[in-house]
Amino acid sequence: MKRTLVRRRAASVLVGCMAIYTQHQVLAQAQGAAQGSLSEIRVDANAEPETATTPVIGYRAKNAVTATKTDTPLSETPQSVTVVTRDQMVDQGATNLQDALNYAAGVRSDAYGLDSRTDSVRVRGAYPDVYLDGLRQAYGYYTSTTRTEPYTLERLEVLRGPSGMLFGAGTAAGVVNMVSKRPLQEAQREVGVQFGSFGRKQIQADLTGPLNADGSLSYRLIALQRKSDTQVDYVPDDRSLIAPSLTWRPSAATSLTLQGLWQKDKSGSSSQFLPWEGTLLPNPNGRLPGSRFIGEPGDFYNSERKTFGWLFEHKFNDNWTVRQNFRYAQNENANLYHYGAAFSGFDSWSSDPVAKRVLGRYFDNGLTLNRTQTLDNHVEGHFQTGALKHTLLVGADFARQRENVWSGTTVDTIDVYAPVYGHRDVPEAVALPRTRQRQTGLYLQDQIKLDNWIFVAGLRHDKAVSSAAGSDEQKSSATTKRFGLMYASPSGWSPYVSYSESFTPQSPRQGRIFTPLRGEQWEVGVKYEPKDRALAFSAAVYDLREKNQIVEEQPNVFSQRGLTKTKGVELEAKGSIGRDLDLVAHYNYTDADAQIEGLPKHQASVWAKYRFSIGGVSGFSAGAGVRLMSSFRDTQFGVGPRVPGIALADLVFAYDTASWRYALNINNVTDKVYFSTCLSRGDCWYGSRRNIVASATYRF
Repeated sequence: MKRTLVRRRAASVLVGCMAIYTQHQVLAQAQGAAQGSLSEIRVDANAEPETATTPVIGYRAKNAVTATKTDTPLSETPQSVTVVTRDQMVDQGATNLQDALNYAAGVRSDAYGLDSRTDSVRVRGAYPDVYLDGLRQAYGYYTSTTRTEPYTLERLEVLRGPSGMLFGAGTAAGVVNMVSKRPLQEAQREVGVQFGSFGRKQIQADLTGPLNADGSLSYRLIALQRKSDTQVDYVPDDRSLIAPSLTWRPSAATSLTLQGLWQKDKSGSSSQFLPWEGTLLPNPNGRLPGSRFIGEPGDFYNSERKTFGWLFEHKFNDNWTVRQNFRYAQNENANLYHYGAAFSGFDSWSSDPVAKRVLGRYFDNGLTLNRTQTLDNHVEGHFQTGALKHTLLVGADFARQRENVWSGTTVDTIDVYAPVYGHRDVPEAVALPRTRQRQTGLYLQDQIKLDNWIFVAGLRHDKAVSSAAGSDEQKSSATTKRFGLMYASPSGWSPYVSYSESFTPQSPRQGRIFTPLRGEQWEVGVKYEPKDRALAFSAAVYDLREKNQIVEEQPNVFSQRGLTKTKGVELEAKGSIGRDLDLVAHYNYTDADAQIEGLPKHQASVWAKYRFSIGGVSGFSAGAGVRLMSSFRDTQFGVGPRVPGIALADLVFAYDTASWRYALNINNVTDKVYFSTCLSRGDCWYGSRRNIVASATYRF
């Protein structure tokens, strides 16, 4: 009965969107007949034309770069891509990457609920690789990087499905490519403050504009300071960040952008790894609260990230362009924290297992030093052979990673229903074998147009070397390919079919070397963009296969899977209905292999924001969203308990003037207690509780 209800709700999301659109069309035509048609008027403070990297007004981006590495309209891209714009992140009050992807099609944004250590995101049942400005952000475990601050981003692009032909390192899930805010040639400056749940206090600034009269030099400076707690006792969420960038345009044909980042996070582990009994299943002592902390006050999980790089572009003429993107990143992660040994349950740790109060806990002492260098060079050319119009891309990319890890673990117990703190026997951290990884890729892609037909084909060859000190090097190579065929009808309908592959060398973990990931996918879909409307609809059906996935059977105990399969359907709608209503909606059906960690088969969401006036005063807006997830069960290590389905609601109220924006965001409005997942190995993760953030921003 519950499954049927979820399906009906989910299916009604997209049907409702189309009904709203149709109703609005009728009203608009009636109003136009009575008083003349009013076209949509939106003012952009930035005079630069929209590209795949510039600011976007509203929720619907027209172009994206992730699927092709060229600035290509989404309507001409034969693969599923979701773009989360800056406006959408602001309206929905995204405080982290997971929040920003809550309403993205094909995405499970809170795979492990609230986790202060990392952003756990799933796309089409697998783990995507995360890129920043087209360069991979991290190689290795989550301790090799630091959580990204969404305030530094202009947009997020989610390429769903394999992308090995372009990126080399990209899983079968695809790529989440974050696009940084970049210097603008017109002045835009803002400072803001936030106050919110769990003692959140944040101040932030974003300043950009020209540095000289002719605009050849422009800058951007982003800074942020936050002090906050979390819904888990004794776990902070503090951050300091500064991100300067400088663009030099000596001519209309050449640009060089220098980018820097320093970020320091002081936190702990909000993931307590609590057992089934006492969370999802009954326990004679009752349910454990989501705020329960089973570590010791003073536990920490701290990261410091420093990066420097550049984005270079030179146009030889109207047809040929060369680009080079480079980034050096240094990441230090120091952690000293406890987590539950829930996969063993209560029985293995208590002298009275019937009481079900005493839980084993691990105490980790770790330090990870990670250095990466990533470089991508490519040439883009536009030419014609007979009736065929070509966009040719030829490139080579290189990646180097070095990692040093010191780690130590001890085990003790705690009464999770009446914790007594004060036991802190710090384990000695010993050096693990130093690991290295090198990867080189050569790629070739051609986007061909013939009238309304679009054909995309690409080929790539990769060589990778992984090594751990004291062991032989593991060398691997692969050739991956892709193709896509689309018919872009003048009516706005664009059906397509595509095939793509992936090859991902996997960084060693705990000194162990792993076999690279391999994946492939068939996808059939259709995109629809109504003429003269800022709306886009898409639907896709896919069949995805991947082998050699890494799974963590127990903390720091890893293995690799054989072949895993996922099939699914995805529907998405994005854009503006008239002058005052912005809309985002999606529905996912995911049928995953039993070897894959449990996923809900049905997910859906709808978000809408409406702008209005009060007493003749304009600038007010209100938004609301609903996120639905069906029940599911994890079976990869046995049979886990069924995780109930959930419906979560989000709200925003805002008031904008020429200089000020005041907003109140409330996520999980009803403060529902829910679980994002419970693994068959024995542990559960609480989802995020109600989070209220009030903000004020001054623009000048």
